[in-house]
Parts: sequence; C-alpha cells; structure tokens
Amino acid sequence: MSNDKKLKIAMIGHKRIPSREGGVEIVVYELSNLMAKAGNRVDVYNRSGAHVSGAEFKSDNMPIDGNIKIITVPTPKSKTLNAFVYSFLAAVRSLFGRYDVVHFHAEGPAAMCFLPKLFGIRTLVTIHGLDWQRSKWGGFASKYLKFGEKTAAKYADEIIVLSRSVQDYFKNEYGRDTVFIPNGVNAPEIRTASLITQKYKLEKDGYILYLGRIVPEKGIHYLIDAYSQIDTQMPLVIAGGSSHSQEYFEELKQKAQGKNIIFTDFVQGRELEELYSNAYVYVLPSDLEGMPISLLEAMSYGNCCLTSDIPECTEVCGDKAVCFEKGNTASLKKQLELLLKNSDIVNGYKAEASQFICNKYNWQDVCRQTLSLYRGK
Repeated sequence: MSNDKKLKIAMIGHKRIPSREGGVEIVVYELSNLMAKAGNRVDVYNRSGAHVSGAEFKSDNMPIDGNIKIITVPTPKSKTLNAFVYSFLAAVRSLFGRYDVVHFHAEGPAAMCFLPKLFGIRTLVTIHGLDWQRSKWGGFASKYLKFGEKTAAKYADEIIVLSRSVQDYFKNEYGRDTVFIPNGVNAPEIRTASLITQKYKLEKDGYILYLGRIVPEKGIHYLIDAYSQIDTQMPLVIAGGSSHSQEYFEELKQKAQGKNIIFTDFVQGRELEELYSNAYVYVLPSDLEGMPISLLEAMSYGNCCLTSDIPECTEVCGDKAVCFEKGNTASLKKQLELLLKNSDIVNGYKAEASQFICNKYNWQDVCRQTLSLYRGK
C-alpha cells in the first residue's frame, strides 16, 4: 500500500465508542478519530447494550469525525457469551466491508482474527494486556482468552503490544516478534475545583485519588487497607465504575465503612477533569496492567503518582513517580505516609510529571506508527 493511499479500516474489540468505559475504548476512540481526520475511512464495530455504568452516561463531550461509521453488532447480555458472539459477528461482517485492514483489540476478540486473514485481508491485533491472567474471569473465559492470544500469535500480520514485558512474553512463549507502540495522552486543560467542591466538599490538594475501573486486579483493596492504617484528615476518593465486578465493589464499600473514603462511581467530563486537576496524590495499586491510561492521564495533569512496581507502571513513569512493592500493603502504607508528611517531595514530582509524560507519549505518534503498520512499513 502506498503512503498516500487512504485506507478503509475496521476496528473490532472495544465495547463502544465514544466512551471512557475502559482503556480499550479510549484507544479505539483516539486512533479512529485521528485516522479519520487524516482522510481514512474507519468503521467501528460497537457492541449493542448500555454503558457499563448505566444509560445516563452519554459521551457528548467526545465528538466523532465524519469519516467514522459506527456499526452496532447485536450482542447478548450474558457476560460469558457477550464478547464471543460480538467478535464472531463483527469478524464475519468485516469480510464483506472491502477493508484494507481489520484491527482487533484485546485477546478475546483476537480469537476471530483468523477469519479476515483467511480471506486475504491485512489483520492486526493490539494486545492491551494478558487478559487471561485477570481475576475477574473464570475457567472457561480464561481459557478462551488464552486461545485468543495463541490465535493472534499464529495468524495476525502484526501484533502491537503496549509494554516491553508483554513484548518479551510473546517472544518467549510463541517465538513471535511484536511491535511496541505505547498508548498516548493529550495535554489536558487544568480545572479549578468547583463541581467536586459542591458534590464532595473536595478542595485543591485536599484528597488522595484513585481513578479507574473498580476491578480486583487494580488492587484497590490494598489502598483501602493501607489508608485505614494511616492517621490523616485527608479523604481517599475512589472514582470509577464496577464493570463486571459488582461483588468486588460491594466488598470495598464494606471495607471502607466508617472511614473517610468517598466512592464517586463512574466519572467523566468536567468532574473527571476536576478530580485529576486537584488531587494531592494519585495512587494506582494494580497487580496487573496492559498500559495504564489512567496513569498517563494523572501524570499529564501534573500529579504526584504512587504506583505498584509492576513493569507496566514503572516503564511509563520512570523516575517521575513513587513506587511500592506490588501487593504489599505495608510498603504502600509507608510510601503514602511519606508523601502525606512531605509536601515538598509531592510538589517536586508534580513539577515534572506533565511535561515528561506529554513529551514521551502522544496520540499523533501512536496514530502515525499504527498507520505505517497498516501499510506494511
């Protein structure tokens, strides 16, 4: 394919766009918009059904380019069948779309990447993380996700990975070369606290923040345990929707009872921007990540970040954030206490975070590199 030829592209694997339901949705939204603005035609295969946090979450502040066509695929409500049926139907439909490229996102949907490949269509898979390791999936789902990973390794023309550790994993496990293209981030507009002050009585530099999905592998239980052992007046804010893990959400709320902990549920728009803009410290205590967009975003807002020491986090933030030992509540407590007692350390990290992360990761680079892979460069 020549460099100036405009492409017709299919995106399969996310829940729906425009949406901030998870990292995959943000990636598909950003890439599709930039590719469409460059004159390419992008068909985005959305799953039917409501937003994970309820129909009231519309994404009016996420415009869609005119070159993007949204195709809604009928999807069963069953959690077990949802991704399988959607991926199969979307992959079959893609065979008739006259696409130059079909791009699958995540390991489950990748199980169907052999279909367009067998019909001679250039096929790419982005591995957003080793999903079969995630604790929310039971035996069958975990095996299916692993099957998707193997299918990608065997059939995809190119595999994109978001971290060096996953790149090493594919080389060791399958002898398969992959292309490392990390996620991007947009330089944000910093917001003064007004909505969050009205709703939650939160002030600038007056709270500890976790913002992300409420699922076990994010390690929020460690954060609540560590916070509960610290003597502080500063509230802990846990912002995010529960996705497939309502039971876990209820457990966390139980743990947090009687403590100065605020659950906001799913946030977007102005509320999300204000939460990122005014936190004293942002904590990401994950056991498992692909490439954490919430960490990129938190740093882009100039936050001092405290993360677990998994490579997917440390690769992103380098020495511009504070780390604790994964899964170790005592280590998390120690580092959080250090930051609560030393605002000069916090301000030092805040001063450097935004410029560092916005220079290192931007969506224009991600889009350019991905389009070049589409063209076989």
